[in-house]
Amino acid sequence: MQSLSVLSTALTHQFYGVLRGRLNGPDRLPAEDAPKRDRGAVSLEQVLWFVAAGVSVAVIASLLWAQIKDKADDPINPPTAP
Repeated sequence: MQSLSVLSTALTHQFYGVLRGRLNGPDRLPAEDAPKRDRGAVSLEQVLWFVAAGVSVAVIASLLWAQIKDKADDPINPPTAP
């Protein structure tokens, strides 16, 4: 069953590679295609999305931490003997 899963995953990747025109991989492209595939620059939009994701994670973590701290600060009622 595992080999069927691996085979279907491999076929899916090959199919998408053919659709995108990258069957041979990005390293095997001719030199004249290199400027079209420059991946060195990072756009301002990517930076802003990264910052927004980091801020949202920090906000959620602080909310959770506040709830956990409130529960931890509650006094514990000692057990009573019957």
